[in-house]
Amino acid sequence: MMDINDMRVMVTVLSFVLFIALAVHTWSRRRRGEHEAAARLPFADEGPTGQAEQGTRRAP
Repeated sequence: MMDINDMRVMVTVLSFVLFIALAVHTWSRRRRGEHEAAARLPFADEGPTGQAEQGTRRAP
């Protein structure tokens, strides 16, 4: 018969397996292009002076 500690062990092991699967999926070589594109995003909106543009908001 299963007690609460067996359930805790199963949940812990399942969580660890899911974490490892997520880490492998995230850092796989197939996703390298997506990571490089995401790394360039902060610099995509830079204006000619090198400063980020403020958007469509007007100063009072």
